[in-house]
Amino acid sequence: MKKFTHFALFLAVTAGIYGCDTINQNSSSNQSANDAVFELTIAHINDTHSSFDPVPSSFLMNEEKVYNEFGGHPRLLTKVQEYKQAARDNNQSMLFLHGGDAWQGSAYFKLNEGRANADILSQFDLDAMALGNHEFDLSNAHLNEFLNTINFPVVAANIDISADADLKDQKNLLPYVLFEFDGNNKTRLPADAKIPADNNIVAVFGITLDDMANISVSTGDVKFFNMAESAQNTVNELQARGINKIIALTHIGTAQDIELASKVNGIDVIVGGHSHTLLGDFVDLGLPMEGDYAQQVTNPNQSTKTCIVQAGSYAQAVGLLSVSFSSSGEQLNCRGGNTLLSNDDFYSQANRIGQHRLDTDKTTAVKMFIAANDKIAITAEEQALRKHINQHYKTAVNQAYGKPVAYVPKTLIHGRRPGDNGTDPQHGSAVAPLVGEGFYYWASQPEVVAVSGLKPDFALLGAGGVRTNISQGKLREGHIRLELLPFANALAIVPLTKATISELLENVINATLPEGAHAGKFPYSGHLRYTFSEQQAGVKGKITQLEYNSGTIEQPVWQPLQDGQLYNVVMTAYNANGNDGWTAMYDAQQATSGRVDIAYVDNKLTAFPISHIERNGKKLKAIYQSEPLNCKASTVRCDTDAQAVIDFISEERAPLRPFADSLVNFVRIDENHAKTSEE
Repeated sequence: MKKFTHFALFLAVTAGIYGCDTINQNSSSNQSANDAVFELTIAHINDTHSSFDPVPSSFLMNEEKVYNEFGGHPRLLTKVQEYKQAARDNNQSMLFLHGGDAWQGSAYFKLNEGRANADILSQFDLDAMALGNHEFDLSNAHLNEFLNTINFPVVAANIDISADADLKDQKNLLPYVLFEFDGNNKTRLPADAKIPADNNIVAVFGITLDDMANISVSTGDVKFFNMAESAQNTVNELQARGINKIIALTHIGTAQDIELASKVNGIDVIVGGHSHTLLGDFVDLGLPMEGDYAQQVTNPNQSTKTCIVQAGSYAQAVGLLSVSFSSSGEQLNCRGGNTLLSNDDFYSQANRIGQHRLDTDKTTAVKMFIAANDKIAITAEEQALRKHINQHYKTAVNQAYGKPVAYVPKTLIHGRRPGDNGTDPQHGSAVAPLVGEGFYYWASQPEVVAVSGLKPDFALLGAGGVRTNISQGKLREGHIRLELLPFANALAIVPLTKATISELLENVINATLPEGAHAGKFPYSGHLRYTFSEQQAGVKGKITQLEYNSGTIEQPVWQPLQDGQLYNVVMTAYNANGNDGWTAMYDAQQATSGRVDIAYVDNKLTAFPISHIERNGKKLKAIYQSEPLNCKASTVRCDTDAQAVIDFISEERAPLRPFADSLVNFVRIDENHAKTSEE
């Protein structure tokens, strides 16, 4: 039986028939939804990360796994166009918002440096986008070009670009934008417009990470300010102008969104991004519960509430929210849900070869199951956009993948925290340990040791540096260099004590424990194993086992780390500087460092010894003993992280298979904290 078609679901939401995913009413209000004088529908996406092609995936149908594909920008466009048409048909006021991080994520971005993103996103008719951390992955000159090219504004109210040479004259990076609605007729107002009384005016303001300089190394001279203070100041300014329907478009993560709502009065809705949180109950599809969609958070005044939404990642899903406002502009309730967008070609095995394609009867059963489930929809790709991508970008991407490295018999899943993205809730990613072992293997080669002067003991890496699963089939160099490890980080070897390593692991894991927290900092390893035992659910825990392998993968010899002894640890220069919350690395090197970074100069391995780490506000910078490492120079290749993994897999691990023994043992008090988030 079909509960709703997804088109009918939209009509149900916008008409106020509360039969959909979530209805959260502002119970503090003395008014009800029947008193609403303005209804606003918001379609929203976030963290699309250049996923122009579909993402191979799977879901459960009555406990049976079905392999499919989710999303991709052409499929996303089809669903958004459907929502917009329904809004037109019903004379419904509507916004379409993007929660930031359109950049990075695939070879399309690496090859086109954001230009393909500008081209493709401009075909979506977006109303606004938040400023994500990955929008700073290239340079502010590239970001400026992107902002000049797109046909929608990017918003961030807690930044100052006036001192940045590339962005200071930018007119499309704004604190907020204003929209006037008359049914489905929408007019974007000038920032300095006189606000007409009694009209339906909606403000959309942006908030981005205030520790951006610690996460993104290419922020130039942009200044970032406290998120809550900036948000409250912006709300106060808007309210002083007579605007009382206020949406925050953020890129700070669900946990921070909840905190923001608890600290700021006057935000009606937060449309978020950054933590890749697919809000809503998808348990029947085999996905963990990550949090309620349209959760209402009480503001400091204990009177009003803020509704919070986010729509996952990688263009796999789209959210649809309906918000009711009173005559005084108070948010009365919000309701809606996220929808995963599937193709209609289903398989029984992850390799998706012909013999495993479901037969006609089984395919019909899957389609009926999807039709009866309002969390997933079979959605065709928008053909004009699919053709545009294929004609203008696809050929170059296919060519860039390059030489084969290994065959992968079975898809290897990456999740940031253990339990994320369907990974083992105790041991986590099947991909990150291979990357860590690749770092260790490469840095241990005699030719590398001869350059660095340091023989490594083990490796550490942040989960956020690993960007994708490794799919079944032929693995090519470009899959690693352009997608798996796209940041072109130089590897560093850093002498550290057991105390520093323990402090680092405990601090960064504790930071990932709260629900909706950014988990890109979560540590994985190579030739090192640890046990982390949670002591207070969602708050803190401690390292209870820490051992390194003095033997080989095949014949390991595990030994506990010793107090007072120095261990040479391989990691990316990004993490070695202490970025993304790896603050213990800065603390250990702020006075002096024995670290060495390794890159190719004129195709020759070259060592760059570090003197110490310098802090300027939240920016952390390595000070080199002599010539600094300049990764932007035409003669320099810094992607020793990717090269290490390519060499390890091709020389030691082909065909590519996961390790039998786990290096991470993550013991939680409540294993229901497992998420599917991907920053």
